[in-house]
Amino acid sequence: MDSNQLAEELRLTVGQLVRTVRTADKMPPGEAAVLGYLDRSGPLTTADIAQQRGVSHQSAAKAVKELLVQDLVHAEAHPSDGRKLLLNLTATGSSRLAEERRRRAAWLGTAINDVLNPEERETLAAALPLLSRLTAHLKAK
Repeated sequence: MDSNQLAEELRLTVGQLVRTVRTADKMPPGEAAVLGYLDRSGPLTTADIAQQRGVSHQSAAKAVKELLVQDLVHAEAHPSDGRKLLLNLTATGSSRLAEERRRRAAWLGTAINDVLNPEERETLAAALPLLSRLTAHLKAK
């Protein structure tokens, strides 16, 4: 298999895995994504979130509005631009995100144990640093 074929197979397989695992979520994907970005990056504006997710500002704003109503995020004045608001995770938002992540991990972990033998689990574990290096390289471009 050449590199382009491998790349396409990897893209399809990882994409299907991510979409399948997200079905374990109890909250809408857009809202879960916003919580994840805030958790990983710290405070962000709605425009920052839209840009990182690759969605319209309106789409990001809709998810943010729902999260504000549920007290999963709170907004505060931007320190250098009074026209903007910075969004932060609340304690409730952090707990909810942790719950979603635990659910995903438990579901996927059960599948790994059900489907893969010990040697296959070791192979999968050995592939993780390779995938991380690929991700870091692509992000740097």
